Amino acid sequence: MKPSKNPLSHYDDAGRARMVDVSAKPATARTARARAFVRLSKQVLRALPDNPKGDPLEVARIAGIQAAKRTSELIPLCHPLPLSSVDVDLRVRRDGIEINTSAKTTGPTGVEMEALTAAAVAALTIYDMTKALDKGITIETVELLEKTGGKSGVFRKESSKIKK
Repeated sequence: MKPSKNPLSHYDDAGRARMVDVSAKPATARTARARAFVRLSKQVLRALPDNPKGDPLEVARIAGIQAAKRTSELIPLCHPLPLSSVDVDLRVRRDGIEINTSAKTTGPTGVEMEALTAAAVAALTIYDMTKALDKGITIETVELLEKTGGKSGVFRKESSKIKK
């Protein structure tokens, strides 16, 4: 099969979905940072320390790390990557929880999806841990903030402010 000229590399020339062949790409250091925001009522924020299911922030941190490690099982065309680091930081804000994640690897493809998956699953876990108090919780602003490494180089999101 000839290489695809389609700019969306997960499709072949016939428009069929495919996993990109990265075997010829050199292994380089790669990083990615992502963010999500979970909007919570003041009532839910006040109740966080007393959650009978446990500390929602710590459970979400573990869930985010575990999700990053399993990204290729969740996103069909992602490559399994040997992650060297995943970090999930959760901060209580006046109207919710800000989640910042980072992932690192040395490999032939980037870790953007791992950082984004960590942020999204951590946000879903906050919802799961607090939904008994409020079904109106919203998950907002799941976004890539930065990625480094690889042929495309560095990407940094210019302006990313979570609405408060």
